[in-house]
Amino acid sequence: MRKILVIGAGKSTAVLIKYFQDKSISENLYITIGDISIENAKKLAGDHSNTEAVLLDVFDQNSREKAIQNADIVVSMLPARFHIEVAKDCLQFGKSMVTASYVSPEMQELDAKVREKGLVFMNEIGVDPGIDHMSAMQVIDRIRNQGGKIIMFESFTGGLVAPESDTNLWNYKFTWNPRNVVIAGQGGGAEFLQEGTYKYIPYHKLFRRTEFLEVEGYGRFEAYANRNSLKYQSIYGLDDILTLYRGTIRRVGFSRAWNTFVQLGMTADDYTLANSEDMSYRDFTNCFLAYSPSDSVELKLRHYLKIDQDDIMWDKLLELDLFNPDKKVGIPNATPAQILQKILMDNWTLGEGDKDMIVMYHKFGYEIDGKHKQVDATMVSIGENQTYTAMARTVGLPVAMATLRILNKQITTPGVQIPIQEEVYTPILKELEEYGIVFKERERDYLGYNPDGVKG
Repeated sequence: MRKILVIGAGKSTAVLIKYFQDKSISENLYITIGDISIENAKKLAGDHSNTEAVLLDVFDQNSREKAIQNADIVVSMLPARFHIEVAKDCLQFGKSMVTASYVSPEMQELDAKVREKGLVFMNEIGVDPGIDHMSAMQVIDRIRNQGGKIIMFESFTGGLVAPESDTNLWNYKFTWNPRNVVIAGQGGGAEFLQEGTYKYIPYHKLFRRTEFLEVEGYGRFEAYANRNSLKYQSIYGLDDILTLYRGTIRRVGFSRAWNTFVQLGMTADDYTLANSEDMSYRDFTNCFLAYSPSDSVELKLRHYLKIDQDDIMWDKLLELDLFNPDKKVGIPNATPAQILQKILMDNWTLGEGDKDMIVMYHKFGYEIDGKHKQVDATMVSIGENQTYTAMARTVGLPVAMATLRILNKQITTPGVQIPIQEEVYTPILKELEEYGIVFKERERDYLGYNPDGVKG
């Protein structure tokens, strides 16, 4: 049998494993799930005859090498920083590998040797990055093949709560790593292009510069800029593009409310708070406000952030229990971001019956035959339950599909790569449609940001 090794039994792996198991007879597959928690691996393996669970610590060289050496192809679903350990072994033992994570500099350094051995190291084949690459390149290549020139590309993705499970004032719950949500946008200003002009948004202004999006059947959303949109200029071959912008989708009003945490300093992750373990949520909030012998914490915060008592923003803060003197932080030597994450997890963790939702929105502006045109493409995927979430589906399925195609020698271009080649994106996007992951395209008038051509 052909042996697939999956390292990591996290949240997005359930759909991936089920795909392999469903194909195991017709494709002659044997799946090994390796994880530092044998219980997690066994849970995913179930009682399927062609699946086994093994204890695998990525830092235990002997067990790692043995498992990789015994596989025909390797899927790494580990945290991104651990992929390189797996990649080096795959190179040594001549195994192709697949990950959903961004290509790290260390991974890119292996490219020449990977090509030399004729191996495929496919990265960025999840949802974002992944489905965003494939769906964008499919339209970009189609426009180019028709003789058009891309002048605008905007791309937005959001992991959100499904409408039927949207039960709080923030219209948001954690559907992925909460820490990534809390520290989003930090580490440098957002960079992008608008109408041929380089634009920058510093972190402290990021959540007050949003763009609005309308998705048919799902209403209105907003998006704030990702940190660096410009790296996709060369990757997508958009050297002459006028507008290039990538962003994160939230429901309207989220960013304005989130900005209160940024302005207070609650998202900071570069220092720790004294006596954090014994702090109440109220103490934590008060840390960031000026001393007053008479004013309450609530009054100080409203004055500092200029929030009226009848503003929905105030209700959103009250909903999070930020002023509760009885709830304890309970984390020693915690950063503000770690404490904020704990507070939010009390309120934003998906309940047992909750469903998540992935929303993706692309805008393509192009020039053809002297005319300006635009195509908008949208995709919405709603999860089934807590195991087969929309996030797990949109991450796990593309990874699984790419793995099987590499194994079947349908994807053969060697090297460290991402899914922007036609041999990769066409069949995978087609198969994803069978699982309800479908893009709806709409042609519309192109206005861009500056229809009068004034320098901005």
